[in-house]
Amino acid sequence: MSSLTLSNSEKLSMLRNLAIMLGSGIPIIEAVDSLLEDTNGNQFKVLSTLRADLMQGQQIAASLANFPRVFDKVTVNLIKAAEEAGTLETTLRDLRDHIQSEIEFTDKIKFAMIYPILIMIVFAGVLLVILIFVVPKISAVFSRLKVELPLPTKILIGASDILINNTMLLGVGLVVIIGGIILLYKSNRNFVLRILYSLPVISGLVRQIDFARFSRSLHLLLNSGLPITVALELAQEVVMDLRIRKLLEKSREMVIGGKKLSDGLRLGKKFVPSMMIKLTEAGERSGTLDRSMQELSQHLDYEVTNSLKAATALLEPILLVVVGISVGGMMLAIIAPIYGLIGQVGGR
Repeated sequence: MSSLTLSNSEKLSMLRNLAIMLGSGIPIIEAVDSLLEDTNGNQFKVLSTLRADLMQGQQIAASLANFPRVFDKVTVNLIKAAEEAGTLETTLRDLRDHIQSEIEFTDKIKFAMIYPILIMIVFAGVLLVILIFVVPKISAVFSRLKVELPLPTKILIGASDILINNTMLLGVGLVVIIGGIILLYKSNRNFVLRILYSLPVISGLVRQIDFARFSRSLHLLLNSGLPITVALELAQEVVMDLRIRKLLEKSREMVIGGKKLSDGLRLGKKFVPSMMIKLTEAGERSGTLDRSMQELSQHLDYEVTNSLKAATALLEPILLVVVGISVGGMMLAIIAPIYGLIGQVGGR
């Protein structure tokens, strides 16, 4: 069960339907039975396990904790607090909204990456077609005519020969490299992510995404009535950047020691948005930190959207220029010797 997964849409649908049925006064076991009639696959397994655990007297949170890849610590602890406080229906609705926001947030990032990835796939396809089908025919003509070739043309023909004559070896090498990256990621995930997140453009965007997700999760946890120390411990689980996670751990220790969260955030003022520090401090003063986190998450969502638009707007022309220059250079490397040959024939 620990390896079972659900898509965000399936998880959202399950929580939404449970919230609606509980809000209508239907007992939890009857609600689960009703959902089981219209589900299949992994969602059916989750609901079947939930029903069996409920029949044995277990709590919902304890049952959902058996599926760590479906329900994270934030979700499990929110449901646990709701069961103890008798606010399960309200919490399920809050979780539904939270997951919906996460889906929309993730979709923005995915959609921003579609165009650059598509351009790179097209470029790779054009490059392979030129190297596999075009260059060998041109190379055969040049070899028969014994034409002196310029360096770019020699490099292009050499790359084509390597690709055609060592296809199996290159394929095995590619598989080994990809497999090595996957193994490295699984064995030392933090090291790989640290390298990825240190890239110039990505690092700033990752920080914005981390702070947006952290503030959204912290709002949800505080709003459910959990103590701030517990909320901070759970909310930092959604953070990807290790530097930010360490800062949040230090901030939690400071809160335990009697200081404020804003004091801890100031330790990272070089990379923590000033708006986050100010809103956190204002929320602590007024006793409405949960509301401040909600406003902050909305503000950071807006900032991430703008950053994605700016990055995409900048990346698209750069990719087009790079692809255009690369393809044009390859065509020039092919055409230049032909023009040279024509010139020699015309001179004669």
